[in-house]
Amino acid sequence: MNQAIDAILGHYSVRNFEDKALTEEELALLIKSAQAASTSSFVQAYSIIGITDKKIREQISAIAGNQPYTVQTGQLFIFVADLARHQAILEEHQVDTAALETSEKWLVSIIDAALAAQNMAVAAESLGFGICFIGGIRNDVGQIAEILDLPPYTMPLFGLTIGHPIKGKEKAKPRLPQDLVYHENTYQKMNPATLAEYDEQIKTYYDERTAGKRVEGWSEQIARGLGRKSRLDLKDFLQKQHLNQK
Repeated sequence: MNQAIDAILGHYSVRNFEDKALTEEELALLIKSAQAASTSSFVQAYSIIGITDKKIREQISAIAGNQPYTVQTGQLFIFVADLARHQAILEEHQVDTAALETSEKWLVSIIDAALAAQNMAVAAESLGFGICFIGGIRNDVGQIAEILDLPPYTMPLFGLTIGHPIKGKEKAKPRLPQDLVYHENTYQKMNPATLAEYDEQIKTYYDERTAGKRVEGWSEQIARGLGRKSRLDLKDFLQKQHLNQK
């Protein structure tokens, strides 16, 4: 064990921040850390938009479910899958841009952005900041794209809010047992008994965290959440943005 692993294993989402902006030096270090992440074939197919304007944060918060920690925080970042730069370069070099509209290039941009964001999150927590990813921006990607003035060949993926945490009773949420996640050589069937034990562990976690207001296992949470269709506008948005066409 070392300091870096301690920070990773102690991660939990923070939803209560001081109303204190990050310094320019802190922002520069976090962005530099994000950019140090691995990137497929050095494509670097992402952009990071820092939202300092409170009115814009409020607009984004309204779309993302009226989460107050997207407004009162040190900084709100929006991570964007970005092939727009690459389109401009290909056109400048008179190269066909059709390859940018394939599923593979879209996946590259998503993975690049996710790796950069996780680098930033780990760096932030190592500096004593709290973080929370904001997937709710995809509740209306079209409106988010308009607010951020995003060009074709881009897609807003998620937000990341980073700031000075107001300490509460939060603690790391128990993850799935390794037996259910790690497979050797070939994919292994799920062990129902292991899942049942995990469900009981999560029930206890939620019971303690909410003083009995929420008591459910992981399986119940997944069945409730993934059993309904959501964000069905994404396909049309991708077509509009010339992404994932082939």
